Amino acid sequence: MPHLSRDKTTWLTYAQLGLWGFFLYGFGPVVPLLRDEQGTSAAVAGLHSTGIAVGAILGGALFAPAARRLGRGPATWLGLAGVAVGVTALGLLRPLPATIAAVAVIATFGMMVISGVSVLLTAHYGPAAPAALTEANAVGAGMGILAPLVIGLTVNANLGWRPVLAVEVGLIALVALAALTFRVRLPKGTPAAAAAAGPVGVTTPAAADPVVPSLAADPALVAPAPAAPDGRADDRAAHRLPRAYWIAWVLMSVTGSIEVCLSLWTADVLRTHAGLGAGGASAAVAAIVCGMFVGRVVGGRFALRWPPVPLLLAALTVSLVGFLVFWSAPVGWLAVTGLIVLGLGNALHYPLALSIALAAAGPGADKAAGWSSYSMGVGFGIAPVALGWVADGIGPHLAFLLLPGFIAAAVLLTLRLGRALRAPAATPQPLAAAS
Repeated sequence: MPHLSRDKTTWLTYAQLGLWGFFLYGFGPVVPLLRDEQGTSAAVAGLHSTGIAVGAILGGALFAPAARRLGRGPATWLGLAGVAVGVTALGLLRPLPATIAAVAVIATFGMMVISGVSVLLTAHYGPAAPAALTEANAVGAGMGILAPLVIGLTVNANLGWRPVLAVEVGLIALVALAALTFRVRLPKGTPAAAAAAGPVGVTTPAAADPVVPSLAADPALVAPAPAAPDGRADDRAAHRLPRAYWIAWVLMSVTGSIEVCLSLWTADVLRTHAGLGAGGASAAVAAIVCGMFVGRVVGGRFALRWPPVPLLLAALTVSLVGFLVFWSAPVGWLAVTGLIVLGLGNALHYPLALSIALAAAGPGADKAAGWSSYSMGVGFGIAPVALGWVADGIGPHLAFLLLPGFIAAAVLLTLRLGRALRAPAATPQPLAAAS
């Protein structure tokens, strides 16, 4: 069983992802408040998610060249600096086009943070990367618990929602100061050995030469690719992303749709169906993030012991149970209980799919991380706007019935991904299971 030994680099990357989580999970409760402030419909307010989608696409396109030119660590810090600038703009601007543009800027640099942390931890931990990524996302969820609570407090105190943005900028400055004080530097490149490692429970070719872990249904899609002398993998291999990666990519789009719809519109359902006020509904969104935090802390241990596909199917089942409790609850406390269960299931969706996708990419991890951001862009750009459009016609409560459809699609994709991961075992190559 792989061992997860945490060092200064680990804790710094965890903190960086936590800073992004603070904004992401705090922005969801802000959208209904922005809608009230700007006097728009649910569908129009949902265009902020389109801004996030556009930013995700731009951030995904920018990360790989930024990592090649600056190194992975500096590119991640660049992402955080851009988030701070965008958050400041969001706090100062009022018109709808300006707030959408500010959100797009934040998402652009936020995706660079996500991509940087993902490839740094994948390279740093190899077979233990699923557990490390799950823990990193647990920190992100943990920080995300605070943001809705801060918003609820400031709204109830008649201060509005903007003070939470000042807290975000202050936290970014604090983490940067801590990194300077304790002299923690993120690596610029990736050792070849780290690029050759696969995730827990995934079968990889056992060979003396460093090769890309073959996770695709067709092993010919992934060719052996020794690392370049400067520590970067051969660019030709980076262009060949296997079939399993693309299945995981679609899966991340679907599960991302589940998460962003919950983030943006849960407060509306709590206000219209469960009887909570604006401040209470905004604060109650933290219940989802609280469940995600617990799920990722516990799930990190499970990821060291269980293959990712069965674990992902179990997580999707828990999400469905939590959704049914939340959606059918006529009172606030029961709806919040359902949200906690829903968060427990959602906790493992993205980390497990991402760890499989990056391991499948092998030396093309930088490019794969960028493309993974595009998957989030698809989910963030389409699903919330569609849900908002339906909600304008039939109300947010009935519109939320789209989410079980997303969960069912995610189950089917996970089953397909499991078949793609098992397929290499039928090839004549000698095999060894990652322990």
